[in-house]
Amino acid sequence: MRKLFTILLSTLMIFTLTACGGSEEKNSSQEDVAEIEILPDKNKILVAYFSCTGTTKNLAETAAEILGADLYEIKPEIPYTETDLDHRDETTRATVEQRDEKNRPALADKNAPIEKYGTIVLAFPIWWGIEPRIMDTFVETYDLSNRTIIPIATSGSSEIGAGGDNLKALASPSAEWKVGKSFKKNISKDEVKQFFDELK
Repeated sequence: MRKLFTILLSTLMIFTLTACGGSEEKNSSQEDVAEIEILPDKNKILVAYFSCTGTTKNLAETAAEILGADLYEIKPEIPYTETDLDHRDETTRATVEQRDEKNRPALADKNAPIEKYGTIVLAFPIWWGIEPRIMDTFVETYDLSNRTIIPIATSGSSEIGAGGDNLKALASPSAEWKVGKSFKKNISKDEVKQFFDELK
């Protein structure tokens, strides 16, 4: 009887250990899969854009079509009104924000799928000669480490200049920043394509 009890106990322990081992292997396997899923795909491109009037949205959509990229709209928590953008009035929201380099307008959400993409195109208008402050918020919110970043902008007269440089200074130093370009309101698809072709 005692011998039978010992055999049954041994068998039960073997099954228990096997089950635990299988569970650990499964958990380990699930963790490995989770890690693989968050690694950026070097061949995947995201065009993240901020646009109030539709001009930059047009540029972003053109860029996405040329690159075969996905689109993500950067939205402020509080949308900008036409009055907010009146650059002739020193008291308007955008004027006040642009004059304060520490101003960070809140984002409507923080769910941009940055982790999936190896290349991020940042599209924005030029406001008061530089990037809108909400772009500063966006760049500081997400980890752009080890990704290629390409800034593009829309402007009636300004070059991208300081706008791209400012964003680069706020981002991870391991991000590879390309020299960006500013496009006029009447965006030419051929001009946009030529810009990306030259970047290779």
